[in-house]
Amino acid sequence: MSKKYLAKILARDINGLNIISLHVHKAIVKISEIKYLKENKMFIISMKRNSVKEKNKKVLSVCKFEFIDEAKSRKINQLYINKELEILAINVTKNIDNYNFNLLFSNNGLITLTSETIEVTLEDLK
Repeated sequence: MSKKYLAKILARDINGLNIISLHVHKAIVKISEIKYLKENKMFIISMKRNSVKEKNKKVLSVCKFEFIDEAKSRKINQLYINKELEILAINVTKNIDNYNFNLLFSNNGLITLTSETIEVTLEDLK
């Protein structure tokens, strides 16, 4: 009997976030699966990403950013909830008081998240 293990990556620094960015490169995201929970200071994005272990296999995953103070988007029309976007990368810049996470999408789409700390989790669901 074989056991199936689901991946979970926790990033608390820039190097960890770079590993998550590598895993979500070219992941497909529906606009309806992008949620900012302002009261909980949490940003959640569900995606179908390429499996690292098996070629041509998609994995359903959730990327969760915690302690988010602000979320902004550019060139992403939130009215088209069924539109699919492709994540190109996640990068981070450090300001004096906080970090800015930039989620870069195909067609020049951008989501910028602001937080005082890095606390990002990528977890497989199936």
